Amino acid sequence: MRKEYYKNNIKKNTMSYATISAEFILKRHARNPIITAQDIPYADAVFNCGQTMYKGKTLLLLPVGYRTKIKGLQSAMYIATSDNGVDFTIEKEPFITTLDFAPYNENYDWWTIDPRITKIEDTYYIVRPGQHPQGPTALLEKTKDFKTREFVDCIALPSNRVPCLFPEKINGMYLRLDRPYNMGASNEDGSIWISYSPDLIHWGSHYPVQMPYGMHFGTKIGPTPPFKTSEGWLCIIHGVMTSCNGSRYSLTAMLLDLDDPRKVIGRMNSWILTPDTEYELNGRVPNVVFTTGSIADYEKDEIRVYYGAADTCIGLATGKLSELIEACKQGL
Repeated sequence: MRKEYYKNNIKKNTMSYATISAEFILKRHARNPIITAQDIPYADAVFNCGQTMYKGKTLLLLPVGYRTKIKGLQSAMYIATSDNGVDFTIEKEPFITTLDFAPYNENYDWWTIDPRITKIEDTYYIVRPGQHPQGPTALLEKTKDFKTREFVDCIALPSNRVPCLFPEKINGMYLRLDRPYNMGASNEDGSIWISYSPDLIHWGSHYPVQMPYGMHFGTKIGPTPPFKTSEGWLCIIHGVMTSCNGSRYSLTAMLLDLDDPRKVIGRMNSWILTPDTEYELNGRVPNVVFTTGSIADYEKDEIRVYYGAADTCIGLATGKLSELIEACKQGL
């Protein structure tokens, strides 16, 4: 824990210009962007990726936009694996395509993006949006080998931008964080909620956890799958600021109580990553850094975040777990 760093450089609830820099706790990898559309045949863009560890390797689930002569613009998700977390081998065939059985093949699943991956015991659960005219739903699938997958169910009504599962039960129940919101509202005002389930399909006991807050995250916020630390459940979240120049998507973090994750016991008031490079500021959706997960390495005291940059390519940012936890506790 770098307590002296905080003591000497940052005062609680105050920010100098140097503190609110584009690289605060999370640092961009020197080889960013690490994955682009040029790495995948026929791809137009690579979107926000799911991320996990599988058999000692970093595994990314890459949503890719591509064009076909018959159907035009399509999407699918490809598996990419790496021994060192930087150099990835991308499978030639997609792992996830749109569901091909009714009713999902008609109105519910036509654009495969934004997967969240959570390992619970020996199974990897993937939650992704199901696209519907009234807004996104949430489709739950599972795999044990990343070669075959099984559809479980549609687990959220529109509009809900993809629930994120906790990696273990608490008091015998599965938990999730999600971001329901009103598509028709002039200000979406997307907040983070928590809910509980006995079987991952039927969800209830819904409870609001965190509203949008502050200047940088005042429009809407959304979660990623939390992971367990000795201090609490650590969750990377995205936050949106709206200005006269449009929207700006940044990343920050919050800490939830281990026994009762409805309680926020710490949250950051500044970003840990915000658009600042050419590949983040310019692309299909400009001014965006967005992640659907993170990977914690407890032995190295490191967190790795593979993030989508401007809905166009994938970047990598890393930082110290201990610094991130301390920043949440101090409200930096």
